[in-house]
Amino acid sequence: MMKKNLAIVFLLGLILFSSDTFAVSKRKQSANRPLTRAELRKAEARLQEMGYETVTLFQKWEGLKETGRLTRHDFDAILNAEPPQPRDPGYAHVEVDVERQMLLVFDNEGTIRKMLPVSTGSNKNYDEKGIRGLAYTPRGRFRIYAKIDGWRKSPLGLLYYPNYFSDGLAIHGNPSVPRTPQSHGCVRIPMSAAAEMSKLLPVGTIVLIYDSDSFVSAKDWAKQDKARQETVIP
Repeated sequence: MMKKNLAIVFLLGLILFSSDTFAVSKRKQSANRPLTRAELRKAEARLQEMGYETVTLFQKWEGLKETGRLTRHDFDAILNAEPPQPRDPGYAHVEVDVERQMLLVFDNEGTIRKMLPVSTGSNKNYDEKGIRGLAYTPRGRFRIYAKIDGWRKSPLGLLYYPNYFSDGLAIHGNPSVPRTPQSHGCVRIPMSAAAEMSKLLPVGTIVLIYDSDSFVSAKDWAKQDKARQETVIP
């Protein structure tokens, strides 16, 4: 009798094990199942709705593997994601998230007007062309104080459509925008977006540059700007 009971317990164990194994296998198959055309369209629509021009930008912002391809894991993440929000809402400005290596242009309502990958200062000492320094992108609040259309030759290289925000440092186009901080201190953006960005960043535009340890609000600047505009308007 005892042997019979043991046999029954053993068989039940095998059944439960097989059932669990089958369930795991089904989940893996579901996770690896290619996206349908309808799902791809749904994902693309949601990305555009959130302000992402490409899936790579979404992957970069969310800390996912930057493949540029949509997997089922990415699809699920897109459907459950919320659009990026400004760290300092309530006014039009630019934010550079140094840790994410991303630049976002927000309007007064907090809607994204442009989102780009960037490469900021490498935080390494450099000695190039007789110039020494630390490749650091300063954190804080700044304004675009000058800009140039087209190319500008600087002591350390060429800048494309530079928008200056601090002591010669600029947001500018560059042929090389790696995924990691590699600049001398400027904020590099893709060449293809440089001319458009120049139009979006008139002189006086507020630029916030921050990481997890450093953030400075510029709401008081925005209030001053608004007060001046209201004074000028008859």
